[in-house]
Amino acid sequence: MSRKLVGIQEAATFLGVAAQTLRRWEREGRLVPDERTLGGRRRYDLSRLRPEQFRAAGDARRTVGYARVSGDDRKEDLAQQRQALALYCARQGWTFEVIADLGPGMDYHRPGLRRLLGDIIEARIGRLVITRKDRLLRLGAELVFALCEARNVEVVILNQGEDPDFEQELASDVLELIAVFSARLYGSRSHRSQTLLDDMRRAAENFRSG
Repeated sequence: MSRKLVGIQEAATFLGVAAQTLRRWEREGRLVPDERTLGGRRRYDLSRLRPEQFRAAGDARRTVGYARVSGDDRKEDLAQQRQALALYCARQGWTFEVIADLGPGMDYHRPGLRRLLGDIIEARIGRLVITRKDRLLRLGAELVFALCEARNVEVVILNQGEDPDFEQELASDVLELIAVFSARLYGSRSHRSQTLLDDMRRAAENFRSG
């Protein structure tokens, strides 16, 4: 069989894991690149890779898909995320469940997210699948990824590009953030602070409404 050398991202996609997982496997000696370019980039022979070789890494731990939207008006998108996650996991032959959350991307107290983090910490999850990075958190997703790496949880991100509704969701998240600061600053009875927050709220609402 002829060799087909590919980069780390294509190899990771073929195996159904994240690129960071292949880097970890190399450190552990589980999967060493077949070649490296002069610039140090990893190259893998796709013809010798078999996804089933590495599925034992999940042991008895579960594969979990995580979906989130910012509010009730986006429940159709939530259903689409859940469907995409379920279809992808089923095609890989994984036993899985999908956790769905409804709430802003800056809310760290979402019940699904808290459950997910608890399961990662307790080593009950072997693989996390998300449609986009910001489905976890608008700010701070990298911390979750670092936790996953520390607990040997593989992370699979189906879409690396920007969410087409990114600006609308960001406006909703800004409004949520303003609400938090409003509750704190209104108590100080600072007219200047109140005026500033009111102006920011109106700007975000106007942007979200298009």
